[in-house]
Amino acid sequence: MSTPHEPSAPGVDRGIPGTPPAASPTPSATPSDTGRWRRLDPRTLLVHCGWMAAPLGSLALTALATGGRITAQAWITLAAIAASFAVVTTIGLIRWARTEFRVVLPGSPDGAETGAAGGRGHASPTLDVRSGLLTRRLRSVPLHRIRTVDLTASPLHRLLGVTVLRAGTAGSGDGRSELSLEALTVVDAERLRAELLAYADAEGAANDPVVARISWRWLRYAPLTFWVIGGVFVVAGSVYRVLDGIGIEAWKLGFVQRAFTEFGASALWLTVPAALLAVLALGSVGAVALYVENWFNYCLEWTDARTLRVRRGLFTTRSVTIERARLRGVLLREPLLLRAGGGALVRAVAGGLGNREENRKRSGLLPPAPRPEALRVAGGALRSPFPAAGVSPAALAPHPRTALRRRRVRGLLWAVLPGTAVLAGLGAAFTSVLLHCAWVYAVVTTALVLWLARDAYRNLGHGVEGPYLVARSGTFSRDTLALQREAIAAWTFSTSPFSRRSGLVTLTAAVAAGEDGYRIPDLAAAEAPAFAAMAAPGILEEFLTYPGAPDHLPEQRLP
Repeated sequence: MSTPHEPSAPGVDRGIPGTPPAASPTPSATPSDTGRWRRLDPRTLLVHCGWMAAPLGSLALTALATGGRITAQAWITLAAIAASFAVVTTIGLIRWARTEFRVVLPGSPDGAETGAAGGRGHASPTLDVRSGLLTRRLRSVPLHRIRTVDLTASPLHRLLGVTVLRAGTAGSGDGRSELSLEALTVVDAERLRAELLAYADAEGAANDPVVARISWRWLRYAPLTFWVIGGVFVVAGSVYRVLDGIGIEAWKLGFVQRAFTEFGASALWLTVPAALLAVLALGSVGAVALYVENWFNYCLEWTDARTLRVRRGLFTTRSVTIERARLRGVLLREPLLLRAGGGALVRAVAGGLGNREENRKRSGLLPPAPRPEALRVAGGALRSPFPAAGVSPAALAPHPRTALRRRRVRGLLWAVLPGTAVLAGLGAAFTSVLLHCAWVYAVVTTALVLWLARDAYRNLGHGVEGPYLVARSGTFSRDTLALQREAIAAWTFSTSPFSRRSGLVTLTAAVAAGEDGYRIPDLAAAEAPAFAAMAAPGILEEFLTYPGAPDHLPEQRLP
């Protein structure tokens, strides 16, 4: 006698009456979309015609200014725009009609259509893009090689409700291996991104010989560094020293004196902002030029299983080789301006790179770049994913609240109080205007100090994840360190009279690599020894005592 049984999952997929359809294995594409060729959104044609906004706007302004009278030259311009529109629209229509893409998953029968995408039953999922009119081109990228999927939308894209999807593969920093789909609806792009990343191998970067290449889209991060302002003064100081060395006093030059005279005689509320804008503009140009010179043709790659090499430079080429045995960790650095722009840079913690100054010049693994790219490069250098504790501040152990109070007090004592006292003293001695400057300075700097102190405290954290010690600190430069625990040679506990009173201690890990020592500031003094013993066993055990244990061992009598 047969017994009733529940319908199986395959029966649900076949469509048993009364049974709801099964959920898709991924949150991205429906089964009908998987393996099927798809086209871009038709609004792509409007995006390609966006260049006409400038000439048409100029023509409209001309007609408005002349009262509707359009000259022969304007008619010629309009005819040229119409002809260009016809050409661009035709080319865009052909490109849109002949560009298709699909995602082929393992076992998909649609993979038998093209030899480049594999035969029936894919061994691995791929993203296929075919395009071209006379010469058909098919690009097939295994999904496990996809590292990043970016969605970019200009104001015109946002107006039309579409976006550009760019899939970056291993070693695609130069753009030659990047796949770009322009344009998709926002919903379709989000669905496709989820589908690609669902099958991408996040740990595959550890096995790729090329970790990263230069991407000139990173140039936007160049001005978000010290050189955007400090570089101008460094260059000005260098020029002054050169002139002084050859006997020329810069302050006595005629054009310099005239410039200062005109500057002082003009309205300061206009000239001071104009001067600051000029400094920012010069600094930005200099920062971009320095970025190009330092990181031109940049490539970070594993030449073999034991050697990591960095190649970069335009006029002065540099090639730094780091043995894997000497690579003790990585440092994710996020200066304040760069962090505000969503960027970061990566440095190696390695031995054999020279003294401290040479180490700072040679330890760079990645220029200022997007923070997700920095995390990926840091994982590629470690040959393992960057510790999750270094990615999420919440995953790190917090520091005592007294550390926040210390930062507030130090900021008030060293930044607010001296400046306020100097301005108030000068105001009492010379003019009451400086008295108003004193209280304005006090209010502004107090608010700034409290904000910076809060940010510095929130950035404090430490933890242990697998073989790595993870530590984070800093506000003007937030540094996240992932250090091999076995590389720690010694611990240093540092206190001051004020920190001892607050129950805090600064823990420094001594390492024969990088900066030789890495600080974890303002830990709870009662917890620091236990954390140090856990992070690097075998160093502190003989110096520790535990509650309930005897203070000394019983004496042993010799026979």
